[in-house]
Amino acid sequence: MNKLFGKWDFAEVEVKDPSVRNYINLTPIFVPHSGGRNSKQQFSKSNLNIVERLVNKMMREENNTGQKITACKIVKEAFDVINKKTVQNPVQVLVNAVTNAGPREETVRLQYGGIAVPKSVDTAPQRRVDTALRLITQGAQQASFGRKKSLADALAEEIIAAANYDIKGFAMGKKDNIERVAKAAR
Repeated sequence: MNKLFGKWDFAEVEVKDPSVRNYINLTPIFVPHSGGRNSKQQFSKSNLNIVERLVNKMMREENNTGQKITACKIVKEAFDVINKKTVQNPVQVLVNAVTNAGPREETVRLQYGGIAVPKSVDTAPQRRVDTALRLITQGAQQASFGRKKSLADALAEEIIAAANYDIKGFAMGKKDNIERVAKAAR
């Protein structure tokens, strides 16, 4: 049976939110690197394992661009920190963080004549997962940039904060802000 990094088992992980269950892939992998096998179709990113998608999002900023091995090491260290702090399977903590940090409602701009009016819309499940991963990685990179805190520690703290509904975390604060703006635009 494949365990992530030889340590973490996917069998005991469950997605509690039914709306994003089909968009969080938990197929067992040893190393989160598929080599682009799932990049053929438009929405095939749902076929990627959720940990590999996190690693890919870690490569967005300029320091890690194209350095997948470095991003894998950062995620591996972050998972070790999560396991030490929470004594839980870090993949389960990541799944909980992704389901919590994805905004359920957003705003779009509609134009009536020359007037732009914000309108509240429900967020698609795949966009919720994408947004949650992006906010988690952005928060970790901002928390570690120019500070002594390592990126792995910042990522672990951000994932734990999102999994525990902690508004002090970047991802949950942004999600709260997005949903508050959407509520005002109803």
